[in-house]
Amino acid sequence: MVGKVSEKVLLREGLERTDNGMKQTSWPDVTPINQKNYYTDYMKRDDQVLALRLQAEANRDRLVQTAKDRDRALARNGHAEVPLPVAEIPQDDVAPAANEGLDPSKVIVIHPGSQNLRIGFASDALPKTIPMAIATKFPQTESEMYEALPRRQFEAKTTDQQYGEEWTKKFQKQCNDLKVEMRANKHKVLPNSKELVVNFNRRTESEEIPLHNDPLQIEWTDIKALEDPKSIASCFIGQSAQRIPDDSNPKFKLWWPMQSGWLNEDDYTTAEHLYDDFETLLDKAIRHELGLTRNSTWRNYSCVFVIPDLYDKKYVEQILKSCMTWFEFNKICFIQESMAATFGAGYTQACVVDVGAQKTSIACVEDGLCIEDSRINLKYGGYDVTETFMKMMLYDNFPYQDINLRRRYDFLLAEELKIKYCTMSQKDVSVQTFNFHLRAPNQPTRKYQFKTYDEVILAPMGFYDPAIFDNSAKLRGRRKLIDRSYNAYDVEVPDDPGSAAQTAILALIKPSIVSNANGFQPPLPSDPAAFSTPAKEKSQPFSNFLRGDLNNGTPGGSAAASPAPEGTSTPVPPAFHFGANGTVTGTGSPAPNGASTARNGASPAPPPGMFVDSAARSAKALAAERDAVLPVVPLDIAILTSIQNAAKTDDKKLRDYLGSIMVVGGGSKTPHFAGVLEAKLKARRPELAERILITHSARDMDEQVVAWKGASVFAKLPANDSWITPFEFERLGARALHHKVLWAW
Repeated sequence: MVGKVSEKVLLREGLERTDNGMKQTSWPDVTPINQKNYYTDYMKRDDQVLALRLQAEANRDRLVQTAKDRDRALARNGHAEVPLPVAEIPQDDVAPAANEGLDPSKVIVIHPGSQNLRIGFASDALPKTIPMAIATKFPQTESEMYEALPRRQFEAKTTDQQYGEEWTKKFQKQCNDLKVEMRANKHKVLPNSKELVVNFNRRTESEEIPLHNDPLQIEWTDIKALEDPKSIASCFIGQSAQRIPDDSNPKFKLWWPMQSGWLNEDDYTTAEHLYDDFETLLDKAIRHELGLTRNSTWRNYSCVFVIPDLYDKKYVEQILKSCMTWFEFNKICFIQESMAATFGAGYTQACVVDVGAQKTSIACVEDGLCIEDSRINLKYGGYDVTETFMKMMLYDNFPYQDINLRRRYDFLLAEELKIKYCTMSQKDVSVQTFNFHLRAPNQPTRKYQFKTYDEVILAPMGFYDPAIFDNSAKLRGRRKLIDRSYNAYDVEVPDDPGSAAQTAILALIKPSIVSNANGFQPPLPSDPAAFSTPAKEKSQPFSNFLRGDLNNGTPGGSAAASPAPEGTSTPVPPAFHFGANGTVTGTGSPAPNGASTARNGASPAPPPGMFVDSAARSAKALAAERDAVLPVVPLDIAILTSIQNAAKTDDKKLRDYLGSIMVVGGGSKTPHFAGVLEAKLKARRPELAERILITHSARDMDEQVVAWKGASVFAKLPANDSWITPFEFERLGARALHHKVLWAW
């Protein structure tokens, strides 16, 4: 063991210890915090949030400028005398000054849909409406690439085989039910009406019309009018794209960036191509329809963008990025469709039913805000009526058997026939003879005669029996290119907006999405035994309307039986049906001892924590399972589900919403649509029949433009804190939406 070395030895060796008083580091010392009692106010004050700080600074600058203008006006007085003080008029009673708010002619309002794009200035009375299609050069047309619509087996020998026995049975059942209903309503029903239609349509032949005798011939698009004929990027949009001849040289393909209310991932191979087509379509619409041909002028314009009630966050973030980087607008704000519809109609409280071309959205709005748990998005609309109407006509020997909705001129013809002849009034159902003209490019015009009977009413009645629609390809390609949005702090938790009403609709179709994998029902958030400490209130995943009586304050368990374990022969419980008091009943297979299998039956639920479910699905797996379910249910059931989730257990709110159901959207323009919907709702809830009322816009506006008009009204509001500026987007990116949108992001 080495002993202590003397200082002399250390001095001789050069190892003497010296202390010059210098610190070991120049980094400031951090006092350790008290782990038992510490507090921070980081991001807890408005002046620490950039978006809110900029808003406060803008308000302060406006007050300073107002004071300067007042002083300048006083100084211009001849004797420099300050006038006597006059009692100020309340701001609510005066019209906003010219310098308050934005100039409406400098605000662009954009409302994209699956079939039509509506765009215009906020100062316009009506928007410009163009088809949401873009045509680019492609080796094949869409009719050559995809199977014909309506889908059918051309090589089949019989009509039943051609359209499928399952669909044929549904069609025959609808025909028989309509006869019974018409007889009950004292309408005349001829026994051989169907045979008259089928035999006439089978015998009729087309008539060729010379070119000089056709005054309504179509002007087809001249493909030589491209900006740069040699460029692959040159394209047509809107009506010009739909009027391109199918046999053009070079060939063009029609792309639809939006389908069924969301981005069309099925027809595209890359997300970049999809986003590029969407931006190009908006770009050309702004240039051609609004006359803003120079990019440098776009920086002087602001934008109000209409988005769905139940949106994908990735879609909204991409729109924000495009408007700030591609179009370089001065600022942008977002508004939901149902909220915009109430602005346009002039209602403060309503249940908005927006029937579009390929989606139908339902939401209850109160005081200008959508109620989150009431939002429902159904994947059918006016286009499904068009396709089903043509399918029914083809089944009844429609004389133009080669019709294909993939062809551009056939699609326009089918839309024209639906608008002209479809109705929802039983009084108009009879054997009638009509005619139409088939105008195809580079072919002579042909005139056809045909008869219709019940097809004109059965196709739009598909809103109440959507199984008649072709729903086979509506989920194809979903999440193929664009993944769902996830929480910033937990990457396994999806954070796209949800709704208790939408979950209830999906549970009607597939009950297992609201239960764990082993069949046990999760404890209800309202159950006090489920939580040992206070927690944030969670949205109820079940609709109260689907779970128990209206007046029951505490939601009960699902009325449907739990999914049976694998390997058993327990039959699947039947579908839900609504009772007179709003309850939903569904009797599964009887229990072995005759006891009820429902959760609120004789057998009590196990206390929480007793069973640990090792096979419980994660939030990501549940989101994937929900995405695999197509939300398609009868329209009247969806409306009542939405209203019940909005009203919760408040009887007065329930009656208020039932008395203010507003129908908008182009799909609702079928004659007598509102009357039939009102009768269906009254049949579902007979005890509230006198309270149910279906209305249109208070200003008798076209149903198709109500949402766009409401967005233009929203753009003119003098006090609007939801504008996002390029500076905020540069600093915060998509995080600015959390502080700017008017709803919970």
